[in-house]
Parts: sequence; structure tokens; C-alpha cells
Amino acid sequence: MDYLTAAETTEKWGISDRRVTKLCNEGRVDGAIRKGVMWLIPANTKKTMELKHIRDDGSE
Repeated sequence: MDYLTAAETTEKWGISDRRVTKLCNEGRVDGAIRKGVMWLIPANTKKTMELKHIRDDGSE
């Protein structure tokens, strides 16, 4: 399985690195695993439903 870092996921999802990390810490990203201080997110994981209303440029 291919994984993306939180930084790579921010570009893919169009949200901040801090937000991705917060979602991972809260267990709201399917399949995310913590490796030391870094989060690894499966490359095929979709944005959570609550983020769908946020546009690609990060604004609401």
C-alpha cells in the first residue's frame, strides 16, 4: 500500500498541514498510522465528509 505524508496530503486535499495532523490525531482519517512523529495516510484515502464543503483553495 502506498502512503502519503501529512504534507503531501495537504496538497492533495487543499487543507493545512495542521488540519490534517489534527484529523489524524482525532482518528478521523481512515487508515492513517503514526510512525514516530510523522503521520502516514494511505494514498487512496478520501477527504472526510466534513471537508467536502471546503473549496480547493482552502476557503469556505
